[in-house]
Amino acid sequence: MAKHRRWADKKKSNSIQKEETTQVIEGEKIEPPTVTSTPKDLKSIIQLVTKYGYIVAAAALLSGIFTPLTLGIEFQDVILGMWAIFVGVGGGILIFLGTKNDKFRSIKIIAGLGMMIGSLIIIHELAEHPILN
Repeated sequence: MAKHRRWADKKKSNSIQKEETTQVIEGEKIEPPTVTSTPKDLKSIIQLVTKYGYIVAAAALLSGIFTPLTLGIEFQDVILGMWAIFVGVGGGILIFLGTKNDKFRSIKIIAGLGMMIGSLIIIHELAEHPILN
């Protein structure tokens, strides 16, 4: 009767670390792509700007820019309301970027939470129910 090898019978290698593969093309060493590399071409920059532009435009429309202007509310209150929304959206973007990237993770998350708390304070000031006296 023949003896069959099992998965557990494989010899274990002595190296614990992963071996990274590199490609050699005409004498040049090409590193594998990393997550933190950012493209610098014009197309990627335009896509980045439009992506965040849509977020800003949606926040402006959702903040009700047209309703206070048609009801005769002071322009300063409209600007402060939009500012509160933009600060909150910026804080949310910072938290999102902080969870995706390893570089400056805690700073981005803390700054995002701070911006969202600042937005909350601005909203309470506009509603004439101040948190801070």
